[in-house]
Amino acid sequence: MASSMGWRRKAKGLAVAVTVFWSVAGSAYAAPASMVVGGSTSQPIGHYDFCKIHVAECSIRSPDSVPERLTSKLLHDISAVNLSVNTRVKPMSDMDNYGKDEWWAYPDNGFGDCEDYALEKRRELNSLGIAIANLLMTVVRKPDGEGHAVLTVRTDKGDFILDNLTDKVRLWNQTSYRYLKRQASDNTGRWVSILGGDEQLVSAVK
Repeated sequence: MASSMGWRRKAKGLAVAVTVFWSVAGSAYAAPASMVVGGSTSQPIGHYDFCKIHVAECSIRSPDSVPERLTSKLLHDISAVNLSVNTRVKPMSDMDNYGKDEWWAYPDNGFGDCEDYALEKRRELNSLGIAIANLLMTVVRKPDGEGHAVLTVRTDKGDFILDNLTDKVRLWNQTSYRYLKRQASDNTGRWVSILGGDEQLVSAVK
């Protein structure tokens, strides 16, 4: 019975997320739906250490990349993966998990913090055929000032955010975050600044 109820809850959550997606996809954007990025900026220390272990993942060049085309399948896939990873992975700080303050890793042991959720979503969506150039680790600041990591999915209708703090997938300008930097779409080992993110913020939908 519990298993059946859990499946129905997940299915309902996915249906709601897809409905929200189509509502967004079919609307005229009043604010920029895609982030404006600046020049190269500092690489997060956690990603730097991650790259020392996963060298190949941080050496991918995609000079001619274009955003993913927004389709019903893409919407379904990113919603399903966001919900699945948020459900499967249990929150745990890096200190409790690894004995370190800042350690980026895949949550293969079933536990992780924000960047670990984002890394796993990136890995699973890439395995479904979404180009790595459109799956970008992103660093933001929450309204309370705390740093946070999310995954940006770059599409021709805007940049969508996959977040371990919510099962809803939203356009970046529909969150309450201040966007600081993200991976460059043409080089997985390089990071770029995000311009004007704090100027486009609107209240988060709870």
